[in-house]
Amino acid sequence: MGRLKDLRKRVDQELLAMEDGEKRISAAAHLYGVSLGATLIAEKRGENAELAAMAAMMHDLKAYRTGSYEDHAHQSADIAREILAELGQTTPEETDIICSAIYHHDDKETVDGPMDEVLKDADVMHHCMNDLSKAVKDKEKKRYAALRREFGID
Repeated sequence: MGRLKDLRKRVDQELLAMEDGEKRISAAAHLYGVSLGATLIAEKRGENAELAAMAAMMHDLKAYRTGSYEDHAHQSADIAREILAELGQTTPEETDIICSAIYHHDDKETVDGPMDEVLKDADVMHHCMNDLSKAVKDKEKKRYAALRREFGID
């Protein structure tokens, strides 16, 4: 089994532990959707698509474990580091790249490293395209407009 597939299996265990079935479905749709978006964006930008997909699969785990989004990015990075250590399939450098992206993903108005930006953009892409009837959040408007231009959508 590939390491992304192994990671998804492990993340699925986290999701199955969620008691609320509707929230579980929403969480799975978001993590898998952001993972797909991160793969696409990473490919387009010449970044490591596998690491991007892995970061996306774990970026909100703290919120899904506890139901709280308070400081979820930083704490999800800690959870991701634990899971990656448990699986033992990433180098220390890869683990750092993945965890940095997760750590920074909630700060949409700051520009960080290339992989951090991939995850931020994939998260925004999913937020904005998952329900087209919802208005784009103010903190995501600039990033979403830039993504649309990057993909030739405007």
